[in-house]
Amino acid sequence: MSTPSQEDYLEAIWVLTDEKGYARVADLAERLQISPASASKMVRRLHDAGLLTYERYRGFSFTPQGRRTGRLLYARHQILERLLTQLALGSREDIYRIVEGIEHHFDVTRLEQIGRLVSYIDEHPDWWAKYLDAGPDSLH
Repeated sequence: MSTPSQEDYLEAIWVLTDEKGYARVADLAERLQISPASASKMVRRLHDAGLLTYERYRGFSFTPQGRRTGRLLYARHQILERLLTQLALGSREDIYRIVEGIEHHFDVTRLEQIGRLVSYIDEHPDWWAKYLDAGPDSLH
């Protein structure tokens, strides 16, 4: 699989492509707050890994494998963000920062279980409210 850095790039490319219909090196660099040279270097690495097609001066796009991987990485981020939001672990910015710190430690098979929990919470808000109201002392 990819490195955490490659995963961050693929997730960012997924988001940019979803928002704009395309992603450019300049957009990627801006989103990740890095230099265009660094973004270009990683795009070439992802091309070499078979996750992007890249033509110098013409841009890049996902390969089928890259598209699947990007979609899964974005889903992982979203599910973890939803879970931490449900747990009321802080502001939107706090939760984003926490997810950025932990997301690379969750593989796709575990993500499915977490996703089912988050969906259950969404479908049973009364149950979840009771859980939250019980507080941490109720676990002992």
